[in-house]
Amino acid sequence: MNSEFFEAVKLLEKEKGVPANLLCERIQQALIVALRNDYNKKEVVFCEIDPQTETMRVWLRKNVVETVEDPDMEITVDEAKKYQSNAIVGDIIEIEMQSREFSRVAAQTAKHVIRQGIREAERGQIMEEFQKRYQELVTAKVYSVDPETGNAVVEIGKSEALLPKGEQVPGEVLREGELTKVFIVDVRVSERGGPKVMISRTHPGLVRRLFEAEVPEIYDGIVEIKSVSREAGSRTKIAVYSADENVDPVGACIGPRGMRVEKIVDSLNGEKIDIIKYSDDPKEFISAALAPSDVIRVDIDDENVKSCHVIVPDSQLSLAIGNKGQNARLAAKLTGWKIDICAESGVGREENETEE
Repeated sequence: MNSEFFEAVKLLEKEKGVPANLLCERIQQALIVALRNDYNKKEVVFCEIDPQTETMRVWLRKNVVETVEDPDMEITVDEAKKYQSNAIVGDIIEIEMQSREFSRVAAQTAKHVIRQGIREAERGQIMEEFQKRYQELVTAKVYSVDPETGNAVVEIGKSEALLPKGEQVPGEVLREGELTKVFIVDVRVSERGGPKVMISRTHPGLVRRLFEAEVPEIYDGIVEIKSVSREAGSRTKIAVYSADENVDPVGACIGPRGMRVEKIVDSLNGEKIDIIKYSDDPKEFISAALAPSDVIRVDIDDENVKSCHVIVPDSQLSLAIGNKGQNARLAAKLTGWKIDICAESGVGREENETEE
């Protein structure tokens, strides 16, 4: 029986990816719970399963007494001597149990609890694996795509996760069997007790991790990503900085002949990416964040916290604001400042009116 049991454990370890010692621990607990039901749940049944030596031992522990009052926990001297020849009153003896002695009910209960224990062990393993990858970039294989909702089920290692349509890059088409990069946003325990993994291709963290993977200077800490603002499928702005005056952080991210940023753009289905040099000077940073438009000047609003007025040439106003306000919106998210954009001619008229 033992050889068959441990062969099954090895098979489960291989198929489910759950360590044999963890499986044996769960099964051990399950057997104890199941068999104690035959003894009114009293702590008289014990079990040890060792996957290393491939041994399994189940035994009863009873007190030797002259007169038995509790047959679940006590045994007479004469009965005890069948198991331990020198047993006397007051001894605690151990009685080995054979599998054939397990009642049918205990065996069925054990089977159920073992199955449940294995599921829990699997869940715990999956939870631990995803927690290690929290807020990281992972490669996923598209398993299936729902033609009605557009939701995709992807495989990450030996586990599956749902990539909702709303977390996919707008305009991209996922196909079964293809590989794609996803960002693990969160890992939590679901209402059913299993791990719930939230993954995304629209999260700004995805772009951050893609740059870290493609730009050695970021990985080595020479270039630092200060902030990222993103409207997935359309445009991203990323602010980068280097304390080393000899390093151009923007150039490092673009790469030779634009190869680094081009690779990232391709993986994001053609999403535009503005790489901006970060500055501790808010005026410089805000001006850079409004690229590709030119900025004449930035006036800080002293009455409101992190609020400013930006003056741009008349010809650059629509470019600074962007389509449906996107450029200004992304610049505000990137810098953390509220940005009011005005055309140069409009400001000039206001100033003349004030002087009059």
